[in-house]
Amino acid sequence: MTQIFAYIPFSNGVAEDVAMEFPTAAAKIDKGASLTAVLTGSGADLDKVANDMTGLYAEVIKISHGDLAYPNAEVVRKALVNVIPAGAIVLAPHNTFGMDLAPGLSVKMNASYAADIVDFAGIEGTVLNASRQELGGAVSTHVAVDIASGAVITIRPGSFAPVEGKTASGAVVDKSANAGDLSAKRKFLEVVQAEVGDVDITKADVLVSIGRGIEEQENIEIAEELAKAMKTVVSCSRPIVDAKWLEKGRQVGTSGKTVKPKVYMAMGISGSFQHLGGLKGNPFIVAVNKNPKAPIFQVADVGIVANIIEFMPELTSAINDL
Repeated sequence: MTQIFAYIPFSNGVAEDVAMEFPTAAAKIDKGASLTAVLTGSGADLDKVANDMTGLYAEVIKISHGDLAYPNAEVVRKALVNVIPAGAIVLAPHNTFGMDLAPGLSVKMNASYAADIVDFAGIEGTVLNASRQELGGAVSTHVAVDIASGAVITIRPGSFAPVEGKTASGAVVDKSANAGDLSAKRKFLEVVQAEVGDVDITKADVLVSIGRGIEEQENIEIAEELAKAMKTVVSCSRPIVDAKWLEKGRQVGTSGKTVKPKVYMAMGISGSFQHLGGLKGNPFIVAVNKNPKAPIFQVADVGIVANIIEFMPELTSAINDL
């Protein structure tokens, strides 16, 4: 039986959305696999999330230690190596922390490493068939992962359907005593909160988000008119911030803000995984892009092939006429 362990990231007592995607990913690897959640941390937040995960995982391993209060990849690696058996498959999110944790973990476990996986097609012998996207999602590649000695795999958040409701009646197993020596050369100092700016996009239920398709800084006014009609604010992708057309506080993505709107209007945004990594909570995505092959259409609930410079004024007018 394939043994799969899912590393569950959490913050302030709430598991990240990818925790609900790991069971779907594991089933695509091997429907008969044994799936175990692994959490590291300390205190009440760790206990709460571990108990929450028993509704999704048959077994939940908890590793509690003061040095794990803040997720330091160097420390977490040491704990995981001492708790997860050799030959297992480890899943982690492909985010900033996962990219820090996973490569070194694969070396420590003498296991294969595969990054940014968006789909699995099962196991053939000792080979796991997987898929990832290249060139901003324009090309899909098939990856053969040798799992004879196990594997550490990061999956792209949002690529697998989240499980709904309670699907297991699991139990929490405390493996804190097995963590071993957690001394590290680097240590957590402090969290420096990013500036909110003139608006806080993390509080909005609806976002009008613009990308390269806006073409010129002067055209941002078109997006602002649409946002005004929808009683919300404008956010953006990284190229808009890099061009200094909008402030950093409006950027959605792994290097910007994480948002959880109910509706996300992606206007002229290609849909790179770095941008989509900032979207949480399964929002209803309306994508408008003049490129019919834009990756954003793969995740959009509604996709419209159009030039946003022409489309947004028409939508604004239609909303104002209601």
